Amino acid sequence: MKRKTLFYVLTLVIAMIFLAACGDSSSDKSSSSSDSNNAGSEEKTYTFKLGHEAKEGHVKYTTAEKFKEELEARSNGRMTVDIFPANQLGKEADMLQQLETGTLDFGIISNGTLSGSSEAMNGWFMPFLFDNLEDAAKARETESAKALLKDLENLNLVGFDVFFAGNRHVLSKNPVTSIDDLKGLKIRIPGAPAFEKFWTKIEAGPTPMPLSEVYTALQTGVIEGVDVDLDALLSQKYYETTKNLTLTNHITFPEVVVGSKQVFDSLSAEDQQIVIDAWKAAVDWGIQEAINLEKSRVDEIKALGVNVVELEDTDAFMSIANEIYKEYSSNEAIKAFIEENKK
Repeated sequence: MKRKTLFYVLTLVIAMIFLAACGDSSSDKSSSSSDSNNAGSEEKTYTFKLGHEAKEGHVKYTTAEKFKEELEARSNGRMTVDIFPANQLGKEADMLQQLETGTLDFGIISNGTLSGSSEAMNGWFMPFLFDNLEDAAKARETESAKALLKDLENLNLVGFDVFFAGNRHVLSKNPVTSIDDLKGLKIRIPGAPAFEKFWTKIEAGPTPMPLSEVYTALQTGVIEGVDVDLDALLSQKYYETTKNLTLTNHITFPEVVVGSKQVFDSLSAEDQQIVIDAWKAAVDWGIQEAINLEKSRVDEIKALGVNVVELEDTDAFMSIANEIYKEYSSNEAIKAFIEENKK
């Protein structure tokens, strides 16, 4: 009897030792698995989606390609991006919605579209704030410019940076040498509030219209002029119907690099910095490209038979610009941007 009891006691002790050993083994395995997961997350790979509206040859297209190159290099190949140009993912309003919901990772969206949803982004559309793209490029580095981008967080977006399709000028049927030549002019504008205010105060006839409709509208006389950057003038071949270009530099038109806040917030701090640095390098490059092209395009346009003149008398325009500054200064971010960059 005693032997049987001793046997049961020994069996119980052995079983307890065995279970304890299994518990230690399970604990060690869990720890190892956690370490493995941590190591795996450090090497996580990404294929992002980037959408924009431009076709090949536009600075928006080439800047997107530059971002892909920089992102892959800086992440040692862990990050890449599939680019969808020429509205393959829908129009800008559609892409903006995709960015807000996180189904699109990055986008290059025109400020004409963004300024309709973010009042602060109208700061970039203040007339005659910059004489040229070089001045606008310097302004992008200011604290007030960064505050404009921060407003995009209200749309569930991350605003990384801006670059420029070009400064805006006036292409018209008849020569424009003063503000009086613009009164009553039926002129195509982008669909942005600040543009409409500017041209209405000039007493022109501002007409929002998609770029795709402008050529025919010029041909048929629906409009008599276009508020346009030089890239669009050439790529859309408006010079075939309209032969007078006045270099006014009245507004600088940014392209805005944005990301889904939902997607960006899911990245580690290290990976977020890689994305930020890749965009900064790509935008720096894109801005320099735009500056170089702005100079060469004037010569190209002249060679196509367009009469090109520079606006000399800006005093009458500046009084209107100051009115618009005052109106938009009710927004503190825009007010700070004007004050930091006003000449």
